[in-house]
Amino acid sequence: MDLLSAFIGLAALLGVTVAAGVLLRWRQGRPQRHIAHEVVEPHRLGADALGESATLLQFSTEMCAKCPGVHRLLSTVADGREGVRHLDIDVTHRPDIARHFHVLQTPTTLVLDRHGVVQTRFGGVPTRDVLELELTRLTGSPAHA
Repeated sequence: MDLLSAFIGLAALLGVTVAAGVLLRWRQGRPQRHIAHEVVEPHRLGADALGESATLLQFSTEMCAKCPGVHRLLSTVADGREGVRHLDIDVTHRPDIARHFHVLQTPTTLVLDRHGVVQTRFGGVPTRDVLELELTRLTGSPAHA
């Protein structure tokens, strides 16, 4: 193989890698609604109950740098809405839950409706505005002022 072919191959590999990275970065924090709408049972998560109108289910790990900030965001959003509960599952201690929900990164957040059906999934850090829109879509009511 000559030097020109090697450079072309290297440039193509670099281009594919950059494109994959840009795509993954673009998908971070965006809602995914084309998911299996499974019903989540609270006892399986170690919780006594889900929220009356919606539940923000966060998957995190002890070593996740972004998880504490997402925890604060989700707690604040849940506290600002009647009937919305925030649950945080540490998948370090519950790898069975991580496998079941196909959690490949932390933080991952699932938005459940009042029946515990998974409606939306966020990989990475969701924005407050998008979370509020998702909850308004599910509950039919905006956040408290």
